[in-house]
Amino acid sequence: MDCAIARVGGSRVMWGSPGEAWNTAPVTSGPTSSTPSTSSSSPPRESRAARILVLVGIVVLAFNLRPAAVSVGPVLDEIRAGLDMSGTEAGVLTSLPVLAFALFGALAPRLARLVGTHRLTLLALAAVVVGLLGRSRVDHVGTFLALSLLALGGMATANVLLPSLVKAHFPDRLGLLTALYSTSLACGLTLASIATVPISDAAGDWRDGLAAWAITAAIAAIPWILLLRHGHDERSDEDSGPGHSPIGLAAVARTRIGVLMALFFGIQSLQAYAIFGWFAVIFRDAGHSAATAGVLLGVITGVTIPLSFIIPALAARMLDQRPIVWAVVLCYPVGYTGMIVAPYGGAWVWAVLIGIGTTTFPLILTQIGLRSRTPAGTAALSGFTQSVGYLLAAIGPFGVGLLHDLTGGWTVPLLVLIGLCVPLLLVGLAASRPSYVEDQLRS
Repeated sequence: MDCAIARVGGSRVMWGSPGEAWNTAPVTSGPTSSTPSTSSSSPPRESRAARILVLVGIVVLAFNLRPAAVSVGPVLDEIRAGLDMSGTEAGVLTSLPVLAFALFGALAPRLARLVGTHRLTLLALAAVVVGLLGRSRVDHVGTFLALSLLALGGMATANVLLPSLVKAHFPDRLGLLTALYSTSLACGLTLASIATVPISDAAGDWRDGLAAWAITAAIAAIPWILLLRHGHDERSDEDSGPGHSPIGLAAVARTRIGVLMALFFGIQSLQAYAIFGWFAVIFRDAGHSAATAGVLLGVITGVTIPLSFIIPALAARMLDQRPIVWAVVLCYPVGYTGMIVAPYGGAWVWAVLIGIGTTTFPLILTQIGLRSRTPAGTAALSGFTQSVGYLLAAIGPFGVGLLHDLTGGWTVPLLVLIGLCVPLLLVGLAASRPSYVEDQLRS
């Protein structure tokens, strides 16, 4: 088809054959009541080639936003032995991802306004590459943790930028693009969970299993290098045009939807990073081999691959996402209970159920875009939600490790995770009602 027309906010958007720029024409009618409005602005005027390059860049970027974190769990015992790492230091290591998200997530919107969204994305990927390669070649625990923080900081920065990149470049395809990058993120997460142990075994060293993910991060930098070379190094997209002035995180903190989204994201991430940090160890303690434990963790993440495509696309078509919240969140307590009752025999079933529970994450990513009208609002809501949410989530992996040390088993940590499903469900239901952060800023 040479030409297509889509309705975005209050504009009719037309685009033609490859290479043609975007054109917009105002229309009088707004969004229908059956579909949520995802943007108050028209898509940017840029060539088809540039949009394709941005699309590819977003997808490959998303693929690299979890290996730095989840590749550690399957070989944590080997890392501890190789570096003579204490249990407390291991707890710090498993907590670093959420601490990095909290720290760098708060800085990302401001840095994007200073250096440009695309340039900051490239810098974030460079940090991931340097951190992953560097930590695989050191023997000192402190240096290993510092380089891990560098890699995770790059990952965290790019993670915050993703929703605003989609909102700025594809406001008319919010659900589809979120589905694509959520699926890519799930693929990277799953592959890192499953393949780190086999790569380590094939290379004969856990260090090479960790370093392998620097290669994929370097490949992900290529589209952003090309975009910058062709002049696509604009300052943060949300800073241009009427109604696109920067929104501070403090302002978002005073909104109801900002607080709800941060709590929703925080409790979900607490669950997720407790899973990524410790469930491979739980499976091994239940009697599974290291390779099988890695595969079981991969099942948890692999379940999210198809659902990460379906859920965002479905959520973007719904004014109220509460039915989805009910469906996915309730899988958590069932899976955790199974881990207590039959951790060996039923492990594969529990892994699937827990994996369904973790698809709360792509739902929240979609809601960040749905609960804002502009790229500025998306960037601010994303930064606040993720920085505050991950600060709360830092309790998860550290707390699970502490409870295990205090009790000598996994029953109490799993019971605590079950209890946390109650506030997760409540704030998720409240955050899923239709509302916009910009409207609450003005109220």
